[in-house]
Amino acid sequence: MAYKYIKSSRRKSSRKSLSSLILTFVLLGCFWVANTLTCCNNPEPEMQQVPGEYGNLMKVVTNPDVPSQLKSYTGMDVSFNADCHIPNWVSWELTEEKTNGTVPRGDEFFVDPEIKGCAYDYDYRGSGYDRGHMAPAGDMKWSQKAMDECFSFANMCPQLHSLNNGSWKSLEEKCRTWAQIDGKIYIVCGPIMDETPLEYIGDSKVWVPRRFFKVIIAPYSTPARGIGFIMPNGTVVGGMQNCAVSIDEVEKLTGHDFFSTLPDDVEEQIESQCNFHQWSTLKK
Repeated sequence: MAYKYIKSSRRKSSRKSLSSLILTFVLLGCFWVANTLTCCNNPEPEMQQVPGEYGNLMKVVTNPDVPSQLKSYTGMDVSFNADCHIPNWVSWELTEEKTNGTVPRGDEFFVDPEIKGCAYDYDYRGSGYDRGHMAPAGDMKWSQKAMDECFSFANMCPQLHSLNNGSWKSLEEKCRTWAQIDGKIYIVCGPIMDETPLEYIGDSKVWVPRRFFKVIIAPYSTPARGIGFIMPNGTVVGGMQNCAVSIDEVEKLTGHDFFSTLPDDVEEQIESQCNFHQWSTLKK
């Protein structure tokens, strides 16, 4: 009798389980139908592109005629020329928040083992040239890692002190002011290598550029602005104003294509400008 009692209980349990399963499927079906009807009556709005977002503006299409190793660091992107042992260009984004960083300036220059042809400290020692930052340490105070990495020799070019501590430095300081005014700017700079070098230095034969370029855009200002600069490797007569050019002119000299993710009409507008007064009169 005990055996029959147990068998009967199992049958009742099985029936209950089957009934529960059927009820569950019915309820799920009702929920799906109701949800579908709701979605049809109140469709979810399509995602809209955020106005003023232009993709990766740090991207540069490098001149195909020069050797290029690309590397993204925490605060900058670099295209490095192993034959010349200096970067082709360095690009970075500078925002108002980044200019308010408190990380102290570093001083640990280093050879990046991932960069083929990276120069060494002894190449610069006694050469008469500064280890000139392309992306300056002053723009990397927002992150300890960004600060440390900007002392890679992949970010350095030989610069005479009269440039490095003169108009080049003044332009770096101006860029921080412009970032504070506009909220966000993009900068690319590097050597102009369409001519013979001033000389070679060190055992690595590091190329010493005759001139340097810097291009800057404020794509989200009203109106959007852009400007370029070409500076000699030495004293800049007349200051940065005498070195102002359009970004189009810098592209012709370097063979690089800057800010290519901009819409064509915006890129054409920004890169054809050379209005130094428009930039110089900006106030915080």
